[in-house]
Amino acid sequence: MRIVAISGSLRVISTNSLLVRVAKMQAPPEVEFIIYEGLGDLPHFSSEIDGEASPESVQNFRKLLQSADGVIISTPEYAYGMPGSLKNALDWTVSSGEFDNKPVATISASPSASGGERAHASLLLTLGAISARVVVGGKLTIPMIRTKLNPAGELTDLATVEALHTLVMALIQGIESAGE
Repeated sequence: MRIVAISGSLRVISTNSLLVRVAKMQAPPEVEFIIYEGLGDLPHFSSEIDGEASPESVQNFRKLLQSADGVIISTPEYAYGMPGSLKNALDWTVSSGEFDNKPVATISASPSASGGERAHASLLLTLGAISARVVVGGKLTIPMIRTKLNPAGELTDLATVEALHTLVMALIQGIESAGE
């Protein structure tokens, strides 16, 4: 089984990137868990360069998604929505269909009390448009994320670690039930 995780943040020190790394640690050893790190390499979406002549970074992104049995996406909230770079990446999959009925789990994290619920809603709306299948138990919002980290920037909140474990296991269950 192969899971691909995408952090919607381009920041070098990002809580959303930290969350996908912690999610990776929650996966059983027999699960191949790949964290996609090319979000910033994708060009702005343009239908004029979409198709067989798409840029190499787009082709590599699509191939990675095609090889995935499931996907985890973690998004920060910027201006009440998901970051443009994450939306851009998802736009590159509209015509090629990598998310069609693909099992997906979603995370949003925010320093606010809302846990990035507007970004999460925006992500879910886009995933619906590209026919992704968000699995039962596959949605997680994490409020006040900075209070869950130690001074070194490590996730120390055991309830959040457990919630990530539950999310990963829900995705695995969703992948397995899709194969039946």
